Amino acid sequence: GENFKQLEIELSGSFARTYRGHGTDRALLAGIMGYHSYSEEIRDALQIAKDRGIEYRFIETDIPDAHPNTARIHYVLENGQKGVVEGASIGGGNIRVDSVNGMRVDFTGENNTILVLHQDIPGMIAEVTHVMYEKYTDLNIGNFHLSRPEKGGTALMTIEIDQVPPPELLKDINALPHVDNAILIRSI
Repeated sequence: GENFKQLEIELSGSFARTYRGHGTDRALLAGIMGYHSYSEEIRDALQIAKDRGIEYRFIETDIPDAHPNTARIHYVLENGQKGVVEGASIGGGNIRVDSVNGMRVDFTGENNTILVLHQDIPGMIAEVTHVMYEKYTDLNIGNFHLSRPEKGGTALMTIEIDQVPPPELLKDINALPHVDNAILIRSI
């Protein structure tokens, strides 16, 4: 995938008060860079990020009505693409992702998850799932959610699947009319 260039990580609730002492800053950076919660690289994550040329900063803030251990991550990729992901640590090394670019989602990262940003028009769910069914018959959808701030605008499909999809799947979904972007978030 594309590499991160800049990260601005807002920490709310108890995260804001304890992130340095508890190593939350290191754990978040390590996770963003693709390391697992049991990885030895966590302790060196700040330096690894610098070595990779990733600019980052942590901001203590208050995110209203959020879980006490919430982080909002503003990112810029090397290709210039920007986004915002908000999620919470729910204990035991587990996370819950609550929003992507302002759209409500609800997934934990336990399963491979495909996010499909698309225009909200009739038949889009059928188009995407038909591609999955026709060409990739071994894939099984374990959970599905659609988020749309307004009817007829932009919508976001969250599709959790049991298997690791072949890279061609994202190319096929991205080739569909009215799909703006499809990405894979690998299981944690």
